[in-house]
Amino acid sequence: MNSPFFINSCDPATSPATTKARLLQEERLAFLLEAGCPADLLAQAAALASAQGVEPEAALLSLGVGESFFYRALAVHLGVAFAETDVRLGSGARYPHSIRAGVAPLAGEGPRWLVAPRGATLESLLRRRARGEEMAGSLVVTTPANMSRLVRTRAAPAIAAHASLALLARDPRLCARDGASEGQICAGVAALVFAALACALAPAAASVVAIAASLAFLAGIVLRLVAGLASFAPPARRGPRVDDRLLPPYSIIVALHKEARIVGELVRALEAIDYPRGKLDIKLVVEEHDASTREALEALRLPSAYEIVVAPPGWPQTKPRALNIALNLVAGDYVAIFDAEDAPAPGQLRDAAERFMEASPRVVCLQAQLAIDNVEDSWLTRLFSIEYAALFDVTTHGLASLRWPVPLGGTSNHFRVGALRRLCGWDAWNVTEDADLGLRMARFGYRSETFHSTTREEAPARMKAWITQRRRWAKGWMQTFITLSRDPPRLRREVGWTGMVFYALMMVNLVLGPLLWPFLSAFMAFDLLRFGPPCPDSELALVEATLWVSVVGFGAGSIVWIALIGMRRRRLMGLWAFLPLLLPYYLLMSAATWAALYDLVLRPFHWHKTEHGLSKSSWAKAGRALVETGPPIVLDEEMRLAG
Repeated sequence: MNSPFFINSCDPATSPATTKARLLQEERLAFLLEAGCPADLLAQAAALASAQGVEPEAALLSLGVGESFFYRALAVHLGVAFAETDVRLGSGARYPHSIRAGVAPLAGEGPRWLVAPRGATLESLLRRRARGEEMAGSLVVTTPANMSRLVRTRAAPAIAAHASLALLARDPRLCARDGASEGQICAGVAALVFAALACALAPAAASVVAIAASLAFLAGIVLRLVAGLASFAPPARRGPRVDDRLLPPYSIIVALHKEARIVGELVRALEAIDYPRGKLDIKLVVEEHDASTREALEALRLPSAYEIVVAPPGWPQTKPRALNIALNLVAGDYVAIFDAEDAPAPGQLRDAAERFMEASPRVVCLQAQLAIDNVEDSWLTRLFSIEYAALFDVTTHGLASLRWPVPLGGTSNHFRVGALRRLCGWDAWNVTEDADLGLRMARFGYRSETFHSTTREEAPARMKAWITQRRRWAKGWMQTFITLSRDPPRLRREVGWTGMVFYALMMVNLVLGPLLWPFLSAFMAFDLLRFGPPCPDSELALVEATLWVSVVGFGAGSIVWIALIGMRRRRLMGLWAFLPLLLPYYLLMSAATWAALYDLVLRPFHWHKTEHGLSKSSWAKAGRALVETGPPIVLDEEMRLAG
């Protein structure tokens, strides 16, 4: 379709405007009649602007009018030049202020200002034109996308440095770049040497070490059980739906790297989102060297709500660095983070916005539920689905109900933009950026909550891809553990003793447990085979045996119990036969964690890319499965079913 006009039949009717506000909005677009824009389309845009509470030009662009057409017609109306290619900006151009203002100084002789006017600035220029002012000698009009590109290109070194180093510059102790300190390394080595010597030289000391390890594991299991029980808390009652005019502007960031094969599916999923299009701002971040993804996006001829942001070269080349680059560009009050393979529920942004509007200002993050859409691809994807159901339908909801820090999922996180900027965004040096950010927010007194909206994504179906993804996640948790333990007195002041205990138990579950439990379990199994059931001959031996039995029983029981709750809520009970495979699945996690430790030492900031678009399950199949099985059981329904 070559025409720049596209009328969406689902938008408000195109009858003539009847209110004064609508007439004023239509008048603001009247200059487009000179360029051949249909009058009924302008009326439709004015009606949409009134219904959604957006600027009339934003409503018109959301109806499919090309940004280039709009600003070229504006330039003709104002009698000034139009530029959609490179022009030289003056030294007064500031990132990101010039982009947000839509005004930047020009270098050299001739017109002084490059403008991409919106809102009040556009209205002011139209009034000046109506008064007969001559602007040809002072202004050049461009599109907002071109303005952004020009300013970003000029400021590329500063943008790259800020994306990588802002958190480090503000507080080096919160950044993972410098790794473990000498004190941390010495303390860790000393603890290992002491434990090894104690076990070798004194049998009683070995029992004490075993008891200490058992108590740590048992406490981590108790944390898991408490979170599972807390997940039965009734969800927050949804208030009345908020009128479109009152909804805030909302941004979306998607960091893309070598995703050319699935950008079409991504855009289809984003286009299905139910949110006023004039209030949507979508940033697609692409690495400079990733020409294939950029070309695939450009071939889609994206609507004006989208901006392709090319990340300037820099190190480390990680997802959090790409997110930081986009954070300074977003125009919304809130921002959602999605991955390339995600298919969020259409109402997710609206649900999150309404929740934010009701919540305390200290609630700065909402985590949606994640579910797997290629469940049937392999035994790995089936177990991955069970794991995600246990994590996002049970554990994270329970932690949020207790107002404890929530380990974020890396995607479908929704943030208050102001708070996120105050936190300096993501740590570019932590390869599991969501792990760090979720805990760092709690250190600054902020809270995360969960809400019942599902994003479906693709799980790795092959062993190599699964291990690669898991070793990156585990390495990020190790980096987070190092960061948290750098200054224990400060951490205690920030989160208190309860928070300290919580963080310690989380690290036991996510870092120390996967590293140690296979070996401790193997030693226990060897002792059982060699000596038979334990026959304690002392009080110390009795305590040790009791604790080990408790760890084994409650550990396995808690895993299965939480998995079953999650499977029921996610309607995955048909996978019950795969529950026995959780043991080898957790052994694989342990192998990935040891590989992560290797990476942490030799290549701490290497980003193991997970390749997407390999699923056997099509998007249509995923949608059909959802229709056939119904949505997940939310907690209020679950409680009703339980009587």
